[in-house]
Amino acid sequence: MPAQPDDADIRSRLRLQSIGWALLAGLGAAVLGLAWGLEDAIRSGGCGLFYGLLAFHLQRVDPDDSHLQAGLVGAICGVRSLGLPLTLDNWQADALASLVLELLQAWLPLIGSAVLLHGTHRFLPASRP
Repeated sequence: MPAQPDDADIRSRLRLQSIGWALLAGLGAAVLGLAWGLEDAIRSGGCGLFYGLLAFHLQRVDPDDSHLQAGLVGAICGVRSLGLPLTLDNWQADALASLVLELLQAWLPLIGSAVLLHGTHRFLPASRP
């Protein structure tokens, strides 16, 4: 009869999986953010790490709530947006267009990271918590 894992083994495995999710999401966002420069890659990578940790624990709590998962991506994109400079000169079309472009550049690496993480755990069921 195989030995049952104790609580310490289970916690250790979950801790390693959580770190793995965070690293995968952070590295994915950083690599995708490199297209816009090193500073954007570092910022996106940091937000990706944070997203990976939160996504892991959200998956443990309620794996079937896709609205909550999408909301988490939106929340992390919002956190990433807080670091963007806001230069709106009299709300002219050029200023609004540059703002939209900056938001897309900030959000695309995080959205790509979320898709990468979601796809990985869909194709590798062992990576699920």
